[in-house]
Amino acid sequence: MATFVLTDLSRDLWVEGFATDAQALGLAGGRRFSVRKRRLRGGRRDGVDLVEVDNGRLSFSIIPTRGMGIWKGSFDGDRLGWDSPVADGPVNPAFVNLAAHGGLGWLDGFDELLVRCGLSWNGAPFEVKSRKADGSEGNTTYNLHGKIANIPASYLAVHVGEEPPHEIVVEGHVTEAHLFGPSVRMVSRVSTTPGSNRLTVRDEFVNLKDQPVDMQVLYHWNFGFPFLQEDSRFVAPPRTVTPRDPRAVEGLEGHEVYGPPQPGFAEQVYFHELMTHPSGPEAGRTMAMLCNRGGDRAVALRYRPDQLPCFTLWKNTGGARDGYVTGLEPATNYPNPLPFEKARGRVVTLPVNGRHVAETTLEVLAGAQAVAEARAEVDRIQSQARPVVHPSPREPFAAEG
Repeated sequence: MATFVLTDLSRDLWVEGFATDAQALGLAGGRRFSVRKRRLRGGRRDGVDLVEVDNGRLSFSIIPTRGMGIWKGSFDGDRLGWDSPVADGPVNPAFVNLAAHGGLGWLDGFDELLVRCGLSWNGAPFEVKSRKADGSEGNTTYNLHGKIANIPASYLAVHVGEEPPHEIVVEGHVTEAHLFGPSVRMVSRVSTTPGSNRLTVRDEFVNLKDQPVDMQVLYHWNFGFPFLQEDSRFVAPPRTVTPRDPRAVEGLEGHEVYGPPQPGFAEQVYFHELMTHPSGPEAGRTMAMLCNRGGDRAVALRYRPDQLPCFTLWKNTGGARDGYVTGLEPATNYPNPLPFEKARGRVVTLPVNGRHVAETTLEVLAGAQAVAEARAEVDRIQSQARPVVHPSPREPFAAEG
């Protein structure tokens, strides 16, 4: 495998520009592909590095400056991602104050196809009261969705397989650490193969402390047009479905169907436990899909619930310029405040030198037959049991009102 190291802080190494392709690597006999790294200039994106991968059909841009998130992509001309009001992104973390707006400052940089939430916590902002040594009380505010998305990678490399199928891998290391707190390194590998309709994100989370540490991670995959439109459908094999709050209860009946852009729409969130394939090569894995109105375009996420046991559906069908988007979000936890999740056992504890691996695969489906086959696969998983749909927020998934 050919390896190109583009960033390595341990060696004081950083490469501003990089490009390679099949021809440059002497692999001209197969499908075309290319990998390019560049630095953006101007506005709030100034200083952001992008690694752009094109496998000949599927292309996507990785942002090492923003926690190895994936900014935008396309497949056979169809856009992957969404139109965020953050129109000048990807935003350099230097311009994101996570503590602003009562802990909602994270939203100032939110415009990715994939953004990770964590690692010490994720979910809604919350406060923790503490008593200091002198007897006085203090409050600590924890921001929306944690810090990992706003930490630059300390190591970045591109790997290309010299033998078929010539796998393309972008590897990045991102460390979230502070004195007197957790220290976890995420070793991320984003991979695809030339001509494929898939990309896989494999993350390994490593405890760097001399004591156990807690962690959470949520994979916030976000989609807009053309996969999201009026009468698009969410398709998955739930064991249970629970509305997060009274607002979600309002749309519970038919929650799997999307409406048109609606200015002023208030988000609706549904917590799921998904069933898995009982046997065969996909045993232990599950999938969740977003299908367009015509049933001839879809995106599907495949993953293992033993790695990511919680799934959240985020519906935010506001105006087209307000952020018309839906999130498909496998995670170690539901995006409730950390104290709520910890009390219910939805926090991963990494022992000394311990590791947790999480892998998600995005598959882009083109054509009515491919979409129908994927829906039939979901139906086979669901045939094991009928889903339980809770009519209101319920323990242990959400706070009962």
